[in-house]
Amino acid sequence: MFGVPKLGRRSRPFLVALLVLALLPLGGVLIHAVVPPPMTVLMAQQLIAGKGLDYRWRGLKDISPNLVVAAIASEDARFCSHQGFDIEAIEKAMRDNEAGRRMRGGSTISQQTAKNVFLWPSRDWIRKGLEAGYTVLIETFWSKRRIMEVYLNVAEWAPGVYGAEAASRHWFGKSARDLTPREAARLAAILPSPRRYDAARPGPYVRRRAARIQAASGTVRNEGLAACVLGSA
Repeated sequence: MFGVPKLGRRSRPFLVALLVLALLPLGGVLIHAVVPPPMTVLMAQQLIAGKGLDYRWRGLKDISPNLVVAAIASEDARFCSHQGFDIEAIEKAMRDNEAGRRMRGGSTISQQTAKNVFLWPSRDWIRKGLEAGYTVLIETFWSKRRIMEVYLNVAEWAPGVYGAEAASRHWFGKSARDLTPREAARLAAILPSPRRYDAARPGPYVRRRAARIQAASGTVRNEGLAACVLGSA
Protein backbone atom coordinates (compact mmCIF):
# COMPACT_ATOMS: atom_id res chain seq x y z
CA MET A 1 0.00 0.00 0.00
CA PHE A 2 1.07 3.54 -0.68
CA GLY A 3 1.30 5.85 2.28
CA VAL A 4 1.49 9.61 2.45
CA PRO A 5 5.17 10.55 2.53
CA LYS A 6 6.30 12.11 5.76
CA LEU A 7 7.77 15.57 5.74
CA GLY A 8 11.48 15.64 6.32
CA ARG A 9 12.94 17.70 9.10
CA ARG A 10 14.65 19.99 6.61
CA SER A 11 11.36 20.89 4.93
CA ARG A 12 9.56 21.83 8.13
CA PRO A 13 11.18 25.27 8.61
CA PHE A 14 10.33 26.11 5.00
CA LEU A 15 6.69 25.12 5.50
CA VAL A 16 6.52 27.05 8.75
CA ALA A 17 7.90 30.11 6.96
CA LEU A 18 5.27 29.74 4.23
CA LEU A 19 2.54 29.46 6.85
CA VAL A 20 3.78 32.59 8.62
CA LEU A 21 3.89 34.51 5.33
CA ALA A 22 0.35 33.38 4.55
CA LEU A 23 -0.92 34.47 7.97
CA LEU A 24 0.81 37.87 8.06
CA PRO A 25 -1.72 39.64 5.81
CA LEU A 26 -4.61 38.22 7.82
CA GLY A 27 -2.95 39.30 11.06
CA GLY A 28 -2.47 42.84 9.80
CA VAL A 29 -6.08 43.05 8.67
CA LEU A 30 -7.37 41.77 12.02
CA ILE A 31 -5.17 44.18 13.98
CA HIS A 32 -6.26 47.21 11.97
CA ALA A 33 -9.89 46.23 12.31
CA VAL A 34 -9.59 47.86 15.75
CA VAL A 35 -6.20 49.63 15.85
CA PRO A 36 -5.46 52.71 13.70
CA PRO A 37 -2.57 52.24 11.26
CA PRO A 38 0.46 53.99 12.79
CA MET A 39 1.96 54.93 9.40
CA THR A 40 1.60 53.85 5.78
CA VAL A 41 4.31 53.20 3.19
CA LEU A 42 3.34 56.40 1.37
CA MET A 43 3.61 58.43 4.59
CA ALA A 44 7.08 57.03 5.20
CA GLN A 45 8.19 57.72 1.63
CA GLN A 46 6.94 61.29 1.72
CA LEU A 47 8.46 61.90 5.14
CA ILE A 48 11.86 60.69 3.93
CA ALA A 49 11.46 62.96 0.89
CA GLY A 50 11.10 65.94 3.23
CA LYS A 51 7.35 66.51 2.84
CA GLY A 52 6.64 66.27 6.56
CA LEU A 53 3.93 64.29 8.30
CA ASP A 54 0.61 65.66 9.58
CA TYR A 55 -1.51 62.61 10.44
CA ARG A 56 -4.31 62.96 12.98
CA TRP A 57 -6.57 59.95 13.44
CA ARG A 58 -10.23 60.68 14.17
CA GLY A 59 -13.07 58.24 14.67
CA LEU A 60 -15.86 58.45 12.14
CA LYS A 61 -18.11 60.09 14.71
CA ASP A 62 -15.69 63.04 14.69
CA ILE A 63 -15.76 63.42 10.90
CA SER A 64 -18.60 65.26 9.22
CA PRO A 65 -21.11 63.02 7.42
CA ASN A 66 -20.78 65.53 4.59
CA LEU A 67 -17.33 64.14 3.83
CA VAL A 68 -18.53 60.54 3.90
CA VAL A 69 -21.27 61.40 1.40
CA ALA A 70 -18.90 63.40 -0.80
CA ALA A 71 -16.37 60.56 -0.87
CA ILE A 72 -19.01 58.07 -1.96
CA ALA A 73 -20.38 60.51 -4.55
CA SER A 74 -16.91 61.14 -5.93
CA GLU A 75 -15.08 57.83 -5.63
CA ASP A 76 -17.48 54.92 -5.30
CA ALA A 77 -21.25 55.32 -5.66
CA ARG A 78 -21.77 51.55 -5.19
CA PHE A 79 -19.66 51.36 -2.03
CA CYS A 80 -22.51 50.02 0.09
CA SER A 81 -23.64 47.41 -2.43
CA HIS A 82 -20.45 45.85 -3.80
CA GLN A 83 -18.17 43.33 -2.09
CA GLY A 84 -14.96 45.24 -2.73
CA PHE A 85 -14.92 45.37 -6.53
CA ASP A 86 -17.15 47.40 -8.84
CA ILE A 87 -17.33 45.17 -11.91
CA GLU A 88 -19.30 47.75 -13.92
CA ALA A 89 -16.67 50.42 -13.27
CA ILE A 90 -13.84 48.03 -14.17
CA GLU A 91 -15.53 47.04 -17.44
CA LYS A 92 -16.15 50.70 -18.33
CA ALA A 93 -12.52 51.58 -17.62
CA MET A 94 -11.40 48.73 -19.89
CA ARG A 95 -13.73 49.84 -22.69
CA ASP A 96 -12.46 53.41 -22.41
CA ASN A 97 -8.89 52.17 -22.59
CA GLU A 98 -9.60 50.04 -25.67
CA ALA A 99 -11.30 53.00 -27.35
CA GLY A 100 -8.26 55.17 -26.72
CA ARG A 101 -10.12 57.48 -24.36
CA ARG A 102 -8.60 58.78 -21.17
CA MET A 103 -8.68 55.83 -18.81
CA ARG A 104 -10.33 56.34 -15.46
CA GLY A 105 -9.55 54.08 -12.56
CA GLY A 106 -12.08 51.45 -11.55
CA SER A 107 -10.77 51.17 -7.99
CA THR A 108 -13.32 51.18 -5.21
CA ILE A 109 -12.89 52.82 -1.82
CA SER A 110 -12.19 49.33 -0.45
CA GLN A 111 -9.38 48.77 -2.97
CA GLN A 112 -7.91 52.19 -2.29
CA THR A 113 -7.99 51.52 1.45
CA ALA A 114 -6.25 48.15 0.99
CA LYS A 115 -3.54 49.80 -1.11
CA ASN A 116 -3.08 52.82 1.15
CA VAL A 117 -2.82 50.87 4.41
CA PHE A 118 -0.97 47.69 3.48
CA LEU A 119 0.91 48.30 0.22
CA TRP A 120 3.06 50.71 -1.71
CA PRO A 121 2.07 53.32 -4.35
CA SER A 122 2.76 51.90 -7.80
CA ARG A 123 0.96 50.40 -10.80
CA ASP A 124 2.78 47.09 -11.12
CA TRP A 125 0.85 43.84 -11.40
CA ILE A 126 2.32 42.36 -8.21
CA ARG A 127 0.92 45.22 -6.18
CA LYS A 128 -2.43 45.01 -7.97
CA GLY A 129 -2.62 41.30 -7.18
CA LEU A 130 -1.84 41.88 -3.52
CA GLU A 131 -4.34 44.74 -3.48
CA ALA A 132 -7.07 42.36 -4.66
CA GLY A 133 -6.20 39.90 -1.89
CA TYR A 134 -6.21 42.55 0.81
CA THR A 135 -9.49 43.93 -0.54
CA VAL A 136 -11.14 40.55 -0.07
CA LEU A 137 -9.75 40.34 3.47
CA ILE A 138 -10.92 43.77 4.61
CA GLU A 139 -14.35 43.25 3.05
CA THR A 140 -14.55 39.96 4.96
CA PHE A 141 -13.29 41.09 8.36
CA TRP A 142 -14.07 44.83 8.48
CA SER A 143 -17.44 46.53 8.38
CA LYS A 144 -18.17 49.06 5.64
CA ARG A 145 -18.12 51.71 8.35
CA ARG A 146 -14.59 50.68 9.38
CA ILE A 147 -13.40 50.68 5.77
CA MET A 148 -14.68 54.23 5.30
CA GLU A 149 -13.20 55.33 8.64
CA VAL A 150 -9.74 54.04 7.71
CA TYR A 151 -10.00 55.41 4.18
CA LEU A 152 -10.79 58.94 5.34
CA ASN A 153 -8.00 58.82 7.91
CA VAL A 154 -5.11 57.67 5.69
CA ALA A 155 -5.91 59.39 2.38
CA GLU A 156 -3.39 62.04 1.31
CA TRP A 157 -4.94 65.51 0.94
CA ALA A 158 -1.83 67.66 0.46
CA PRO A 159 1.93 67.02 0.55
CA GLY A 160 2.55 65.45 3.97
CA VAL A 161 -1.11 65.89 5.03
CA TYR A 162 -3.09 62.72 5.72
CA GLY A 163 -6.60 62.12 6.91
CA ALA A 164 -9.75 64.19 7.18
CA GLU A 165 -8.78 66.05 10.36
CA ALA A 166 -5.36 67.18 9.14
CA ALA A 167 -6.84 68.05 5.73
CA SER A 168 -9.67 70.08 7.19
CA ARG A 169 -7.33 72.08 9.38
CA HIS A 170 -4.78 72.50 6.59
CA TRP A 171 -7.24 73.78 3.99
CA PHE A 172 -10.03 75.38 6.05
CA GLY A 173 -8.66 75.94 9.56
CA LYS A 174 -11.39 73.90 11.25
CA SER A 175 -12.11 70.44 12.59
CA ALA A 176 -13.28 67.70 10.25
CA ARG A 177 -16.51 67.42 12.22
CA ASP A 178 -17.44 70.95 11.09
CA LEU A 179 -16.98 70.57 7.33
CA THR A 180 -19.80 72.02 5.26
CA PRO A 181 -21.15 70.22 2.16
CA ARG A 182 -19.23 72.66 -0.05
CA GLU A 183 -15.94 72.14 1.82
CA ALA A 184 -16.41 68.37 1.84
CA ALA A 185 -17.00 68.41 -1.92
CA ARG A 186 -13.82 70.41 -2.44
CA LEU A 187 -11.79 67.93 -0.39
CA ALA A 188 -13.24 65.05 -2.40
CA ALA A 189 -12.51 66.95 -5.62
CA ILE A 190 -8.76 67.14 -4.99
CA LEU A 191 -8.34 63.49 -3.94
CA PRO A 192 -7.11 62.24 -7.34
CA SER A 193 -4.19 64.73 -7.28
CA PRO A 194 -3.81 66.15 -3.76
CA ARG A 195 -0.31 67.49 -4.41
CA ARG A 196 -1.47 69.44 -7.42
CA TYR A 197 -4.80 71.02 -6.46
CA ASP A 198 -5.89 73.52 -3.82
CA ALA A 199 -9.12 72.97 -1.88
CA ALA A 200 -9.16 76.38 -0.19
CA ARG A 201 -8.53 78.46 -3.31
CA PRO A 202 -9.60 76.13 -6.10
CA GLY A 203 -9.03 76.77 -9.77
CA PRO A 204 -11.70 76.27 -12.43
CA TYR A 205 -11.23 72.49 -12.68
CA VAL A 206 -11.60 71.86 -8.94
CA ARG A 207 -14.58 74.26 -8.72
CA ARG A 208 -16.39 72.42 -11.51
CA ARG A 209 -15.55 69.00 -10.10
CA ALA A 210 -16.60 70.04 -6.58
CA ALA A 211 -19.91 71.37 -7.91
CA ARG A 212 -20.60 68.01 -9.60
CA ILE A 213 -19.69 66.13 -6.44
CA GLN A 214 -21.92 68.35 -4.31
CA ALA A 215 -24.82 67.75 -6.71
CA ALA A 216 -24.15 63.99 -6.71
CA SER A 217 -24.05 64.07 -2.90
CA GLY A 218 -27.74 64.93 -2.94
CA THR A 219 -28.41 61.73 -4.88
CA VAL A 220 -26.29 59.74 -2.42
CA ARG A 221 -28.35 61.08 0.48
CA ASN A 222 -31.75 60.75 -1.22
CA GLU A 223 -31.15 57.20 -2.42
CA GLY A 224 -29.52 55.98 0.80
CA LEU A 225 -26.23 55.15 -0.91
CA ALA A 226 -24.30 55.91 2.29
CA ALA A 227 -26.59 53.94 4.60
CA CYS A 228 -23.98 51.25 5.30
CA VAL A 229 -21.84 53.96 6.92
CA LEU A 230 -24.26 56.54 8.23
CA GLY A 231 -27.36 54.43 8.83
CA SER A 232 -30.76 54.96 7.27
CA ALA A 233 -31.43 58.29 8.96
